[in-house]
Amino acid sequence: MLNQSPDFPEFDDRTAAIWDSIAEWWDDRIGDGNATQDLLVEPSQERLLELRPGERVLDIGCGAGRFTRRMATNDVSIIAIDQANVFLDIARRRTAAASQDVADRIDYRLVNATDNEAMLALGEGRFDAAVATMAIMDMASITPMISALAKLLKPGGRFVWSITHPAFNSGTARLFAEEEYRDGELVQHYGVRVTDYLSVYEIEGLGIPGQPSPQYYFHRPVSLLFNACFEAGFMLDSMEEPAIPPGNENSGTNPLSWARIHDVPQVLVARMRLPG
Repeated sequence: MLNQSPDFPEFDDRTAAIWDSIAEWWDDRIGDGNATQDLLVEPSQERLLELRPGERVLDIGCGAGRFTRRMATNDVSIIAIDQANVFLDIARRRTAAASQDVADRIDYRLVNATDNEAMLALGEGRFDAAVATMAIMDMASITPMISALAKLLKPGGRFVWSITHPAFNSGTARLFAEEEYRDGELVQHYGVRVTDYLSVYEIEGLGIPGQPSPQYYFHRPVSLLFNACFEAGFMLDSMEEPAIPPGNENSGTNPLSWARIHDVPQVLVARMRLPG
């Protein structure tokens, strides 16, 4: 893995086209959020962002705009970007149905975050914070975005991102269930079997069963992700590794659902910060 690049530029155009083709189907299936967002992603991101009224935020890979609208309730102004026009259309429709105060604080734009020049055109030194919600593992190239953010953010600006946890929830990880007889009763255990963690690879997968066409996932070990941020001048300021808490097993009917795994994190959320 030494000197391995985190980028797969040959997939940049293909990834954008796939998401435009499946965005409507994807949104029809999950609606405006799911248990992973409710229980893991959004609470952690909100804590780490520490938004203050009047701040300007860049939302990267905003999708249908669910977290965008949540941030807007904190009296911040947001430029929200995505590479899929279809997602932006959905986001604009849903935002129009929200309160006028929320709608007035959000500006949706078609921008591919793998394009460094397009990112810089958003305005250097303009943003107090940036967020990428469950997007980096879907992005073929991340270095252009990270290097642009080092210029787009103000001194001391923070960048919060969430991803499926590379150590436990990658394309080659396998969920398992075991049963043992202990103290006179059968006890069930659920866990994750991990292989190929240190490898860097792309893999096709289905985010939702029945998806009309697969999407690409790009696996990068945690060290590669952090080092890409360090090389751009960011410091790791805080991180969380949330797991589904007990009592939410009914949120998934699959006996091998992540809803049954409480001691292994499904998601990694990190806050990077520029020197002040």
